[in-house]
Amino acid sequence: MNVAILLVLAYLIGSIPTAVWVSKWAFGIDIREHGSGNAGATNAFRILGSKAGAGVMFGDMMKGFLAVKLSMLSPFPVLSEPFVNLQIFLGLASVVGHIFPIWADFRGGKGIATLFGMILSIHPIVAASLVLVFFLMLFLTRYVSLSSITASIAFPVMILFIFNADAQELSYRLFAIATAFLVVLTHHKNIGRLISGNESKVPFFRKRRMRDNH
Repeated sequence: MNVAILLVLAYLIGSIPTAVWVSKWAFGIDIREHGSGNAGATNAFRILGSKAGAGVMFGDMMKGFLAVKLSMLSPFPVLSEPFVNLQIFLGLASVVGHIFPIWADFRGGKGIATLFGMILSIHPIVAASLVLVFFLMLFLTRYVSLSSITASIAFPVMILFIFNADAQELSYRLFAIATAFLVVLTHHKNIGRLISGNESKVPFFRKRRMRDNH
């Protein structure tokens, strides 16, 4: 299949507004009008509770996972450099779709869970390690933002020093480094709130009453 068509399909998959649909169908609200205003897993945890938040996170991860799997429809040999490069671009297209979803007025989330899904599809062992880092930090602190930042920083560390032999493509290594920088950059407001002690924690094992967290 044509690469351009695959990239468009990856963007459309990423554009599926999981948090918006869950909040509207299950709670009768638009999550973008509550909390941080983001249509992502972090805000879903805060506003909709842990059960719905986990569902949104899983859905957003699957978007990145499935988008990368579109590479199997490409003309490139599996595991070749063009194939790996296409996987990265397909995953990034889905992340762009999550951040600027055509199905939800181009108002989405930050794309962290979709990034995780993308990594899971390309390198499952690394992704599983990052998920463990994420949930360990979430269990210890209950801060989704801090958990996301910690996992993103762990990503290039794992690729460069732990799983170096399994990540031969330079593009994948550069992607890992860029991901860490971008996640930290997009979470600069969260970092400020963490430092000041004003960052919201997520509720565990109970339904969160919908309210603004401004």
